[in-house]
Amino acid sequence: MLLRSNIVFLLLFVFTRAASQSTNASKGQLQIDSLLKTIYKIDAPGISISIIQEGKLIFKNSYGLADLETKKHLNSKTNFNIGSLTKQFTALAILQLAESKKLSLDDHLDKFFPALDKKVAEAVTVNELLTHSSGIIDHYDLSDTQDLKHAHINDVLDAIQNTDSTYFVPGSQFRYSNTAYCLLSLIIEKVSGMSYAQCLKKNIFVPLGMKHTTVWNEKEIIENKALGYEWDSASKQFKKSDADENIFFSTEGDGGIYTAVDDYLKWFAALQLGKLQSKKLISAARSSQFIIDKEKHLSYGYGWFVDESSQPRKVYHSGSNGGFRAYSFSIPGENFLMVIFSNRDDVDLEKLVKKILYLLSPKRLVMVN
Repeated sequence: MLLRSNIVFLLLFVFTRAASQSTNASKGQLQIDSLLKTIYKIDAPGISISIIQEGKLIFKNSYGLADLETKKHLNSKTNFNIGSLTKQFTALAILQLAESKKLSLDDHLDKFFPALDKKVAEAVTVNELLTHSSGIIDHYDLSDTQDLKHAHINDVLDAIQNTDSTYFVPGSQFRYSNTAYCLLSLIIEKVSGMSYAQCLKKNIFVPLGMKHTTVWNEKEIIENKALGYEWDSASKQFKKSDADENIFFSTEGDGGIYTAVDDYLKWFAALQLGKLQSKKLISAARSSQFIIDKEKHLSYGYGWFVDESSQPRKVYHSGSNGGFRAYSFSIPGENFLMVIFSNRDDVDLEKLVKKILYLLSPKRLVMVN
């Protein structure tokens, strides 16, 4: 779930529109397939990937196994835990409640959590939780995990309930926070009167036909599920790293969603068309809301990182949970998306996305910082 604190790449991506583009694209697709077959072997955990360009599916494939014991192969309907890509769904659920006037992004936390220490609750707003600018103390070191197999969002609240300070003055700095998005999922529950999972199912998954997308819990049966694996360099083997191996795998709001590439494409299409919410609010979610690095034009929106170093803006996020990794890179203005879900932890998806972008369009310029 934790995103690397040093976000390393900005992408300036230029698509050529010459008549030869289709030929170049076909060549690029063959090169992408060759690259992925080199990295992901048929007898190891792997990935599912899809690429949308100008609104059309130009590449979709899966490589490797969903389960090393059963030898079941991955496909575009395999459900992966997507880690922090969950945050974009949490953010949209909050924006839906704001649009229906059930809450305001300027509300302070004391409105929802009366037992939370007042020094924190009266200082932090919903907007600051959304943009990772709250300074809220991380729950990991404060949680009592001695008798806990699976932590949930109420465990997160219990862990920070008595903290009387923040890392910095709320709204003054950026510090990526899973704790903040756990609190947002609790706010969703308090305002909607439903569980976080029920709210997302009713207001996002069902309307979009995301039939197999769900939020993990101990009792949930997830069909066609991949297992997560971590590479053990000592034994040179993949070892299972799933919900049972990670206490904080199960916290909602920051990284609990399981979905498949096919379902995620429905999500992206809905964002592009404004199906679930006004296009104005969706645009705001995928635009700069809090500046991370002014010189690099890097910001955070609501559930997405935003690179505005060139136009149209680039919107992306990574996810990490147990042995799962995920990456979503999009250019909304070009109706472009590349999404990769992986059930192994030993491949840097940021670097892989850059390689694939190069194969699709060699004339693009990449800047690495």
